[in-house]
Amino acid sequence: MEAERLIEAGRRALAESRGSLNVMAEAWQAQALARTVGSRLLLSGPVELRGEARGLSEAGGRGGSALDHPMVLAGGTRASQLTEVADVRRSLTALVALLGEVGIALVGVACDTDEEGLYWQCIEAIDAADESVDRVHGMLRRLAEREAERERERDGPFGVLHGPAGSAAGPP
Repeated sequence: MEAERLIEAGRRALAESRGSLNVMAEAWQAQALARTVGSRLLLSGPVELRGEARGLSEAGGRGGSALDHPMVLAGGTRASQLTEVADVRRSLTALVALLGEVGIALVGVACDTDEEGLYWQCIEAIDAADESVDRVHGMLRRLAEREAERERERDGPFGVLHGPAGSAAGPP
C-alpha cells in the first residue's frame, strides 16, 4: 500500500482511539510507519535524503517496542503493508502531520494517567515522535533546497528576465 494511504489510515485510527492503551498502540503504529518510511527512503529514496532517512528509521525504532505491544501483535503493523512512497514530499508532509497528532495524543495520555510506567512510556514515545518530526522536517528542507537548485540551473546564471522584451538602449 502506498505511504500516503497508510498514513491517512493511521490518522483516522488515532482520531478514533479511545483509552490510553488504544492511543499508545496507535502511537506505536505511527512510529513503526516512520521507521519503515525511513528505511524505504534510505534504500531507494533521493540520495540527498539518505542521512536523514537513516535517522528517521532509527528514531522510529525508539518510540517504544511497537512490535511487542499486544494490540499491534494482534493485527500486525500497518507499516508492514508499505509497498511504495510514490510522492516523497507529500508522504513526508503527511507523516509530519501524523506524528504531530501522535505527540498531542500522547501528551493527553501522560497528563491523564496516574500510572508511572505508562507516564514514562508516553514521555519516551513523545521524544521519539519529536525526533522523527525533526528528521522529516530535515528531509523536507533538503527537498526544497534541491528544487531551488534545479530552478537556478534551469533559469541560468542571471535568472529569468520578466516583462516585455525591449531595446537595451531604452524606449525609442
